[in-house]
Amino acid sequence: MTQALKGSITPVITPFKNGDVDYETYARLVEWQIGNGGHGVLVNGTTAEPSTLSVKERNRLVDVAIEVTNGRVPVVAATGSQSHAETIELTVHADKAGADALLIVTPYYIRPPQRGLVEYYADLGSRTRRPLMIYHIPGRAGVNADLATVKAIRERVPHLVGMKHAVNDIGFVTQMIDAFGADWRVFVGLEELSFPMLAVGACGLMNAVGNLAPRKVADLYEAAQKGDMAQARKLHFELFELNQSVFFDTNPIPIKYMMKRMGLIANNEHRLPMVPATPELEQRLDWVLARAGLVER
Repeated sequence: MTQALKGSITPVITPFKNGDVDYETYARLVEWQIGNGGHGVLVNGTTAEPSTLSVKERNRLVDVAIEVTNGRVPVVAATGSQSHAETIELTVHADKAGADALLIVTPYYIRPPQRGLVEYYADLGSRTRRPLMIYHIPGRAGVNADLATVKAIRERVPHLVGMKHAVNDIGFVTQMIDAFGADWRVFVGLEELSFPMLAVGACGLMNAVGNLAPRKVADLYEAAQKGDMAQARKLHFELFELNQSVFFDTNPIPIKYMMKRMGLIANNEHRLPMVPATPELEQRLDWVLARAGLVER
């Protein structure tokens, strides 16, 4: 299964309707990803606003994704939380439900020492035999995992297969692949670094922008995989402004507005403390969508 973890695996947003999770729309979004070239789906990633969801809601989203994909593409379940106990509950559910792999974020806010991270992942790894990946996003989690720590975790968790790397540190990609071999799964978590990290040896992309342009993001991966770096570079620049727009405000505020404009969701509803785009941001994003050819000018 590990070798199937590659390509564009989009962290699908969580649509809301009158305060509730809209599972029907979520199912359609998963299907839309598959129909538009996505190589897999990531459930409950950062773009899904998981910290605003209950454990029950997160588990249900995993179930829906597995049901809709029906084995056609891998389902990666993000099961990390600030709470160790909550992470266990999410991980055990995703394991039993049949997720193809698990992505566990470094526990945020608490800022544990490196030895604490080792024990944390060792404990979680003992509860599943599914392929497991670390979600490394220091900018949000407030904790950095160094190479020695990743090595120590892998010694304790043989089925640790890789990392989603969402930090501006291409050198760390080289260090990991050098340490663990070419089969080590590195997924790019920052849109603007997709092409550079693929060139170094990343196996795929877990990009929020895949919610808007799944085909083009998949094409970028496929061009790089084939060694067509000229085409991959061309797609890198074609996606550049769209990639930047994801972070005009806190992700997924821009994403949800743009998906609404594209007719993919009925509204860009959020849960507090997240809020919809401002009118000024909406106007700015409208121009981005028009220049990207995703809506009419």
